[in-house]
Amino acid sequence: MDYQNRAGSKFGGGGVASASATNADRRERLRRLALEHIDLEKDPYFFKNHLGSFECRLCLTSHQNDGSYLAHTQGRKHQQNLARRAAREQKEGRGDQGLAPGALASQVQVKKNLVKIGRPGYKITKTRDPLTRQNGLLFQLHYPEITPGVVPKIRFMSAFEQDVDTPPDKNFQYLLVAAEPYETCGFKLQAREIDRREGMLWDWFDEDSKEFWIQLMFKTEREERYSGVPGLAPIRK
Repeated sequence: MDYQNRAGSKFGGGGVASASATNADRRERLRRLALEHIDLEKDPYFFKNHLGSFECRLCLTSHQNDGSYLAHTQGRKHQQNLARRAAREQKEGRGDQGLAPGALASQVQVKKNLVKIGRPGYKITKTRDPLTRQNGLLFQLHYPEITPGVVPKIRFMSAFEQDVDTPPDKNFQYLLVAAEPYETCGFKLQAREIDRREGMLWDWFDEDSKEFWIQLMFKTEREERYSGVPGLAPIRK
C-alpha cells in the first residue's frame, strides 16, 4: 500500500479517519458527555417501547439505542422543544397570578357545568410485534378542548355490561375512553384476551399536542389455549 500519497498521514499512523469513523466517534463522545449530565431513569420524556427501541415523548421520535436518544437530547430540535415547553408553562403560571381570589374556582365550576361537546377525533392502526408475532391495535385520540388537569382514562367492558348493542354478542368486547368534557367513546374489539404485561398494554397523554395514545396487544392463540393448563402455559420472562 502506498502510504506516501495519503494526505495528512504518515507510515504506521493508520491514515486519515473516514467520514463514517469520524461520525461514529462524534456520536460516542456525545453519548459519554450526555451520560455525565442526564439520568435516563429520571428523564420524563424517555420511554422504552415493547420493540426494545427508545422514544422521545417530547419530540415523538424513535431511536434504536440509548446513544442515539442521548445524542438527540443534545440536538437543536429537542432543545427547542424544551425551551418552548418551559416558556409555555411559565406563561400559564403568570396567567393565574393575576386572577382575583376565588376567580379560578368560579371558572372551574363553570367548566364543570358545561355539557358534553362531542366525541374526539381518532385514528386506529393495526400493529404486530416482530418478536412474539402478536397482533395489536394502536389508538390515537385528539382532545384539543380537554379540561385542564384531566387525563383520559380507559376501561375494558364485556358485551354483557353494555346495553347499546343488543342482544349482546359474546364474540366482542369494548374499550372505553373517557375525558371531560368529551363524550365517552367506545371501540368494539374481538373478545380475545389482552396481554397486560409491561410494554404490551400502555397509554400516554401528550399535554402539548393534546393527543392520547393507547396500545394493546392480543395474546397469541397458543397463549389463550394453554394459559390455564398447568405445565403448558408459556414461560413469562
